[in-house]
Formats: sequence, C-alpha cells, structure tokens
Amino acid sequence: MNIITMPDLKDGDRCTVISGTHKGKSGTVRDIHTSKTGHITITVEQENSVRFKTLGKNVVIL
Repeated sequence: MNIITMPDLKDGDRCTVISGTHKGKSGTVRDIHTSKTGHITITVEQENSVRFKTLGKNVVIL
C-alpha cells in the first residue's frame, strides 16, 4: 500500500482549494485525517464559519 503524506499540512494553516468541487474557496485547516486507502482528507473552515471537507492534494498552503 502506498501512503500519501503531506508533511507541510498542519492544523491551523491557511489554505486555498485549487481543484475539485470547492475550487477557489479558502479558509483554515481544522481537521486532518488519513483514510484507510492512504489519502489525506481535511476539513476547511471559511471566514464565515462554513466548513467543508476536501482532499489534501486539492489545496495549497498560503
């Protein structure tokens, strides 16, 4: 099994989504989870307190 890691991603970082359903949105990383298949999922909280989940590979850290 190949585990995908993103060592630069940590809770509290500011990020912008660059691909996927939430492309163009930005916010603060609140929860980081590694799935059984090795993919990193994160919860992003926007300035207006709206939260959404996305894959770690879809974001860049500001």
